[in-house]
Amino acid sequence: MRTAILSALLAVIPVWLYAGDDPKPKPPAEQTAQPPQKGAEGQPAVQSPKATIPTGLPVEPAGKNLVPTSTETDPIKMAAPAPANGTKPAPFSPSEKSYVIGAEDQLFINVWGNAPLSGQFIVAPDGRISMGLINEIMAANLTREQLQNEIVKRLKDGGFLRDPTVTVNVTGFNSKKYSIQGEVLKPGPSPLVVPTRVLEALVNAGGFKDFANRKKIRILRGDKTFYFNYEQVVNGKHREQNIYLEPGDLIIVK
Repeated sequence: MRTAILSALLAVIPVWLYAGDDPKPKPPAEQTAQPPQKGAEGQPAVQSPKATIPTGLPVEPAGKNLVPTSTETDPIKMAAPAPANGTKPAPFSPSEKSYVIGAEDQLFINVWGNAPLSGQFIVAPDGRISMGLINEIMAANLTREQLQNEIVKRLKDGGFLRDPTVTVNVTGFNSKKYSIQGEVLKPGPSPLVVPTRVLEALVNAGGFKDFANRKKIRILRGDKTFYFNYEQVVNGKHREQNIYLEPGDLIIVK
């Protein structure tokens, strides 16, 4: 009997002693939930996400300007040398009054009040045009204004019209041209209507054939010879080779 009671006491004592320490961890302090902010008309406001900067990208310091990394890749623009005086030189401009008429140019001559004398005229290879009443008249090597004055004089002197009014317009600029021959895709003559450089002319010819020598292209102008190295010019070197073409120039690509 005593043994049973003693055993029961020994079993109860450790439990009573351990009950003084709480073995369970205390729960964290509860956070008070913040009420959602109200937007217009009681709707919950939408929180804008904070802007983040992707890692691995360089960040330019404040106050410094970003330098664009793009470069000019257009070979025509890249190869054009800057004019010394800041203006774009040009051998001629068809829109100016100084344009000199040449063989194969197409003209529209209007004699006011006289339809039979008016119309389209092609300058013949010898530089002349043929008009009614005044027959043949030399048009080549004259400006539009000079040809107008000459026609007026002929009509007056011949007694055909007392006070004629004449206008001359060039509708086809066929006398001003250059030619390309050799290892290009589209050889032959081309009109020189606007100022054109050698590189532009080669581009207009469709580029080179497979075995073309791009480093020694010749431009023949009368008794003068100019050389053009395509590889140098398109890489921004010796841009002075990229000259303006003149009427009658011949580009040879071997």
